[in-house]
Amino acid sequence: MNVLGIETSCDETGVALYDSAAGLRAHAVYSQIALHAEYGGVVPELASRDHVRKLLPLIRQTLGEAGLSTRDVDGIAYTAGPGLVGALLVGAGVARSLAWALDVPAIAVHHMEGHLLAPLMDDAEQRAALHAGRQPEPFVALLVSGGHTQLVAVDGIGRYRLLGETLDDAAGEAFDKTAKLMGLPYPGGPQLAAQAEHGRPGAFRFSRPMTDRPGLEFSFSGLKTQVLLAWRESDQSDATRADIARGFEDAVVDTLAIKCARALEATGFRRLVVSGGVGANRRLRARLQQLAAERGAVVGFPPPVLCTDNGAMIAFAGALRLAAGQREDLGVHVTPRWDMASLPAVG
Repeated sequence: MNVLGIETSCDETGVALYDSAAGLRAHAVYSQIALHAEYGGVVPELASRDHVRKLLPLIRQTLGEAGLSTRDVDGIAYTAGPGLVGALLVGAGVARSLAWALDVPAIAVHHMEGHLLAPLMDDAEQRAALHAGRQPEPFVALLVSGGHTQLVAVDGIGRYRLLGETLDDAAGEAFDKTAKLMGLPYPGGPQLAAQAEHGRPGAFRFSRPMTDRPGLEFSFSGLKTQVLLAWRESDQSDATRADIARGFEDAVVDTLAIKCARALEATGFRRLVVSGGVGANRRLRARLQQLAAERGAVVGFPPPVLCTDNGAMIAFAGALRLAAGQREDLGVHVTPRWDMASLPAVG
């Protein structure tokens, strides 16, 4: 089954062609970073308009790279939420229109389920088992991005239990805001991580929020305030900026690792899956690999290029649900706020 995946939940237009037998055939992502840079953040109306401009050319490009045409598409998957309502409607409208014109089924995909399942797509053995109708071994998922920081117990596809989430800023949001406080350009998160590579470990030490008490919730707003105070009281040199960035990154990485260890212990699961934009962070990957080795567990990540928003994860999640017989009606429906626990199970 060839499934066309469409992702337009925020400021990246993603398209992919996924073959349930051969895996990912082609994918393309157009980022709107340059468009929103002068505003210091995403402008929803501009994001929607740019999706309108870029989506159809990206679909043609992706099909061309896969060596296929629209006649070869067997189903269409699209992000229906959570996300910006205008941006979601662009993708949903195009997806439903194509599905109707091609007389193929369409499926609405939860954006975070796409992230959660993305690491499984890169494992040929796991992918084959899923398409054969077998459920994956239960695992803990850390979904860590600009909009979400969640720990989820995955008992099967569509069987999700929220273990803990952020009470304020998501980890990626904290990276971006902290970078902005220190004068780094938009988008700040990757810029801050690059600065941290040159910082001295231990030169600045910030708290590991909410790790001094039981539980799996997160909070990063206070950490951001600590950085602001340290920056204001410093000489604000390039070297100091790098040292503070390193201290901040270490605090976030340690916090995420501590909570992941607790989640594995609480569930008894031996597998951890990490996805979302912050999942591409080099230091976080190394720390969680160390954690897994210490606990005799296994940790999986998608390739860095598939950590951020992309059509491949949507196509993959959609292919699993389409294979299970799930379909959408002809209406164009999106859900900007969507609880992942409400999704129907697969199998």
